[in-house]
Amino acid sequence: MCQIALYPGTFDPVTNGHIDLICRAHAIFQDVIVAVAPNPHKKPIFSVPERVAMLKKATADMDGVRVTHFDGLVVDFAHKMKARVLVRGLRMLSDFEYEFQMALTNRKLAGDVETIFLMPHESYSYLSAKLIKEAGSLGADLSDFVPDFVGAALRKKLRPRK
Repeated sequence: MCQIALYPGTFDPVTNGHIDLICRAHAIFQDVIVAVAPNPHKKPIFSVPERVAMLKKATADMDGVRVTHFDGLVVDFAHKMKARVLVRGLRMLSDFEYEFQMALTNRKLAGDVETIFLMPHESYSYLSAKLIKEAGSLGADLSDFVPDFVGAALRKKLRPRK
C-alpha cells in the first residue's frame, strides 16, 4: 500500500483551498509531501522560499506533512521522494482538461506514479490564487480565502509603492 503522496503546486499564495486539500490527502496517506514549484510562467509574487515558509506555517500542526520545493519534472521528484501518488485538486470542470492532460503525460513519463484527484470543500471550489491576488490588489478582505498571515504578506506585497 502506498504511504507517501506528493502534492505539487505553485502555491502563490497558499489558500484555504490548498490547506483543505492537504488535510484531505493526509486523511488518506500517512505522509504527504507538499512540493513548491517555481513556475515562472505564472509570474509568482512570492519567492519559492517565501511560499515554502508560508506552507510550513500553515501545516505546522499536521504530523506527517512535509513541505519542500523542487525543480524539474514532478515524476522525477516523486521518484526521489519515494512517492507513488501525485495529488491534484479539481475545483471546477474547467480544471479537468488541463489536469487530465498533465496526469496522462506524467503516466507516460513514469507509469509507476499515479495521479489522484481530490475535490476541495465546496466553500473553496471557486478559489484560485490568481483571483485572490487580483482581489487583494484591489483592497479586498481576504480573511475567508487565506490564513491571516498569508493575507498580511499579500497586503505587504501588493501595497502600491510610493
